[in-house]
Amino acid sequence: MTIELVRNQPLLRHLVGGILRERREEQGRTLRDVADDARVSLAYLSEVERGRKEASSEVLVAICRALGMRLVDLVGAAHAQLAQAEGRIVVDLAAATSSAEHTVRSASATGGPATGLLLAA
Repeated sequence: MTIELVRNQPLLRHLVGGILRERREEQGRTLRDVADDARVSLAYLSEVERGRKEASSEVLVAICRALGMRLVDLVGAAHAQLAQAEGRIVVDLAAATSSAEHTVRSASATGGPATGLLLAA
């Protein structure tokens, strides 16, 4: 039973590679351009993007920097995809907090009542 669960779960290296490739393509950049900026070989970056290599955290940081993103963004996106594969709902707390703070600030600036509840730990 454990083997079946593992087989049905996407591998982290596939998710990470897909996210990196998607970001690179959104930017209209080539593998060579990003590989040069990250100081990794083009072949290695290609393998990472295809999910064939599991890059070290140091290499992932270098690739993320070359793409103008943070490692935490990459990990967060991978987490969201893993959760979605399991049928879980993921809430972006940073965005939700920002939206709630904006609602409260807007209400207080206009003298109106606050329409949201913001909880912080």
